[in-house]
Amino acid sequence: MKYSEKEYPLQKESYQIIGICMEVHRILGKGLLEIVYKDAIEYEFNKKEIPYEREKKYEVEYKGLILPHYFFADFVVFDKIILEVKAQKGIVDEHYSWVINYLAISKCPLGLIVNFGENSLITKRVIL
Repeated sequence: MKYSEKEYPLQKESYQIIGICMEVHRILGKGLLEIVYKDAIEYEFNKKEIPYEREKKYEVEYKGLILPHYFFADFVVFDKIILEVKAQKGIVDEHYSWVINYLAISKCPLGLIVNFGENSLITKRVIL
């Protein structure tokens, strides 16, 4: 089923990313540290020549001032999608809050949360 690009932006790109994450989960399974999954995802992005930045730094502005602390997005893919990688039991409300804030600061239209901490890969789309 094809959804409208307005309701579900960047469908083709998000399916590519989720497909890569499914492949990583199929091979590595659950129970490893997040960093291991990130390394495998990065390998797949490079192999498939998908443009990305890992641990991209974003500054936070408050009333015209750049605050001394910033955040790092796990991955920014296609320069439009924030990919947040988790390896724990369940996706909690806090994860959604983080990604919504990341989207607001980065101006990216789509966030994906992937969780490798379950028997099956869990994915969630977040649109600001």
